[in-house]
Order: sequence, then C-alpha cells, then structure tokens
Amino acid sequence: MTSGHYSDKDIRHEAARRRTFAVISHPDAGKSTTTEALALHARAIGQAGATHGKAGRRATVSDWMQMEQDRGISISSAALQFEYRDAVFNLVDTPGHADFSEDTYRVLSAVDCAVMLIDAAKGLEAQTMKLFEVCAHRNIPIITVINKWDRPGLDALELMDEVQQRTGLLPTPITWPVGQSGDFRGVLDRSSGEYTKYTRTDGGATIAGEETFPAEAAEDLEGDAWTTAVDESDLLEMEDQNHDQETFLAGKTTPVMFASAVLNFGIHKLLDMLVDFAPAAEARPDKDDQPRPVDDPFSGFVFKVQAGMDSNHRDRLAYIRVCSGVFERGTVLTHASTGKPFATKYAQQVFGRDRDVVDEAFPGDVVGLVNASALRVGDSLYLDKKVEFPGIPTFSPEHFMVIRAKDSSKYKQFRRGIEQLDHEGVIQVLRSELRGDQAPVLGAVGPMQFEVAEDRMTNEFNAPCTLERLNFSLARRTTPECVPTLARERSVEVLHRSDGELLALFSDRWRLQGVQKNHPDLVLEPLVVS
Repeated sequence: MTSGHYSDKDIRHEAARRRTFAVISHPDAGKSTTTEALALHARAIGQAGATHGKAGRRATVSDWMQMEQDRGISISSAALQFEYRDAVFNLVDTPGHADFSEDTYRVLSAVDCAVMLIDAAKGLEAQTMKLFEVCAHRNIPIITVINKWDRPGLDALELMDEVQQRTGLLPTPITWPVGQSGDFRGVLDRSSGEYTKYTRTDGGATIAGEETFPAEAAEDLEGDAWTTAVDESDLLEMEDQNHDQETFLAGKTTPVMFASAVLNFGIHKLLDMLVDFAPAAEARPDKDDQPRPVDDPFSGFVFKVQAGMDSNHRDRLAYIRVCSGVFERGTVLTHASTGKPFATKYAQQVFGRDRDVVDEAFPGDVVGLVNASALRVGDSLYLDKKVEFPGIPTFSPEHFMVIRAKDSSKYKQFRRGIEQLDHEGVIQVLRSELRGDQAPVLGAVGPMQFEVAEDRMTNEFNAPCTLERLNFSLARRTTPECVPTLARERSVEVLHRSDGELLALFSDRWRLQGVQKNHPDLVLEPLVVS
C-alpha cells in the first residue's frame, strides 16, 4: 500500500514526527501571546507580535480579523505549522473568548494534545474548567502551563493543589519556579536539578536569554529563592508528583511548567515538552470505532469552515485534519456523505493572513481546501478505501436574534451572507414559514457571535443588517407531530434548522418544564454534545 512515491514506512515516519495540538485557556490568560512565542522560538517568525500591540509593533499573526485586533481577543482559528528539532508542529489556534466555545470544541476534535494556560494570578477560571472537561471527554492529554509568573499571583504549591482538587488530574511539574510570582528569575529543572536563568528582552519581542547553571552555582546566584524552590520540589517528590508518560497519555496526570509568554520565559521548555511528551499522529477511530491506520490511503475530516479571512481572497476555506495516508494536491477525493468526487486543485496552509500552497501533507497536518462550498463541518474525505469519521455535534444555542437586511435592494447579498454564516456552522440559522426567508433567526452559544455576524454581513457581504433580540434562552429538538401542540403554547416557537432538524425554543427552563408537565408525550430532546 503506497501513496504516490511514499512507502508505508515513509508515511509512518512522517506521522511519528507530527505533534498536532491546540493552546487553550480562559480569556486573557495569554493564549495568542503564547502562540506567537512558540512560533518565534521555532524560528517560524522573526519577531513576536502582541494582540495588545504597542505602537509600531505589528498585530499578532494568528489574529487576523479586525475585531480581534481591536479587542485583543481571538475569535477565528488559524493553523500554524513549523518545525522544531525533528518534529513538525501543527498548532491549531482556537478562539480565546468564551462566547466561541463551540469553535474551540471543534478544533479540539482535530488535535492530539492540548496546552492549557492558567493565569498565575487567577488560577482555574470558569472557561478553564469547561476546557478541562472537554479534553477529558475527548481523551485529550493536557500539558499545563502556569503563565504570567512575572506578575504577582498565587503560591505555586497552592496552584498545584487547586489543579488536583478541581480537575482530578495529578499535576506533575517538569519545571519549578525560582522566585515567587512577580519575581520570576528562572526555573529548576526537576529531572536534572539544574537551574535555567532567564533574561528579559525588549518587550519580549525576541527570544529571551537563557543560561543553565548547576545546583551549586544556582544557590550562589539566587540564595533563598533557590533553596525554597529545591525544598518545594522535594515536597512534590515525596507526593510522587513526577511525570509518567503512561498516566499522562491516559489523562490521569498533567505535566506542568511555569512561564511568562509575554517575556518569552519558558517557551523553549514548552517546545521540548511537546516533542518529548505530546502524542504523535496515530490511527484515529472511524464512526464505527475502528482505527484507520496512518499508512492507509488518504483520509481526513473537516473541523472548520471559514470565509472572509482576507478581502483579497473572496473564497471559503475548509480546514481538514489529515488522518491517514498522504494528501497530494490535485488528487480527486471522495466526499464520504455524498459519494461525490471532490477535486483538491487549491490547497493551502494558512498562517494568519499569509497563505502558502500545499502540495502534500501527512497524518496530523492541517490543510485548508479552497472554495470548498460542498463541505461542511464534520464531513469526511477519503481516497480509494472508504471511511467516515465521527461527526462533530453542534452546541445548543442559548441566545437568539432575528436578522433583517437594512436595505431591501441588497437582499441578494444578505441571503448570500446568511448562507455563508450557516455553512460555517458557528451561528445556527433557523427559519419558519411565519417569519419568512427575509427574517431568519440566528441562534448562538454566546452573544458576541452576533457582533461578529453583524460585522461580517456589513463589511464582508456588503449587506448592512439589523438585529432584534428574541426572548428565548434554550432549544430542544422536536418532531413534526409535536408542532401543532407547541404552537398553542405561549413563549414557545418552533423553527427549522438548515440540517432538517426542528427546534422548539423556550423562554426559560421553567416554561419548558411547564410544557413538559402539561404534555408529557411531547418529544423535547436536549441538543447534547457527545
């Protein structure tokens, strides 16, 4: 079984080199800054940006949408590829805002490992806990980074206790900070006992200086700060909080390191940890739970669809995770759900606004297929040997708005924009005969999604619109037989989703409970993420 001029052995070797991961965190824990710092250290870029950029310093390359740069948040996702040591990293960027948790969930379906950032001053925040839960659900091993150690924050041992008590994961620190939070001097490497001292650079825009010293020299340099770090490391040793690869991959432990991404402190160590600990691309189970070997013919699945990434490129990108074989541009693949051919003439790797043509890609890689209007999130593609990977479920929307075109003469652009938003699947488009096509309802997990939709409708599709909030807060799946009964209930509305599902919207859970009590035979199923 070979793909083009690659043998099975070649494909297995390339898959073993891949480290496909996402950096995830609660908003403002430093995710975009860490993404930049990782790429900087791997020499993918010469100077790191910052989402809250200083004057004259360019915007973060992984955050391209104007709203992201204005607010210092990540909304969209970018896929960055770079090499380090003998590994090939595929860093799949995720939205940094809680309102875009569904997009983050989809990205996590395409990675093999997650880097969880925790703000040293704030500890485990609400979104952090949700992300830990999603990773546990998807069996994704987590490397934990205590970020912003250069600022005043919590005690290191207290943070370890919090991680263990609240997530159930045993933290196994690889490095331990020398100097309390706010006085970050360097780290103790717990396996070698050596001291790595960090030196600040101008604004963290270039790689921070690092010097390594033996323990005796470290004590002379740092005095009490070093002996405290050694004593605390010994406590961890007594509690057997040492890295074990088997329990890490099984999702029982999390290796921990301390860093300051904005100063580029600790980023080099994180890259090494990803090479040494993060799992390589391996056989992925199909929807029947049968593993697809990495050296089987090409297969992959769509985990994100994105348009409007650049006003110079009026196209639509479908991001696919390569699961097996070799992706070769120009190959005609089969779209699993329809059986129709799909040509791959245009394929790219996208690094923020920058695009490079991709001629080939291996298991673990992420490829952007251009003008992929036939593809939706969750779709599988394959060559020769049929396979279909598990679909990616949608979240249940909690916020609803009616959207209308401001200018009736631009209805064609309005309709095209709505179709595109629907296709990308982050906002759900709901319709009914009563409301008509000119006033569809948008359903979203978080309200900021409406701001993004409005911004894109105006600037990308030239279709200014108005949004009107509806007084609904939860949705349930129902059936056509239930519609007449539901139509007679107050504060309830039934709408069609574009995938054919019927959704009943309720003002609140008490209204839902009242309807269920009065009509116990109605089908009202939760939209559950699985």
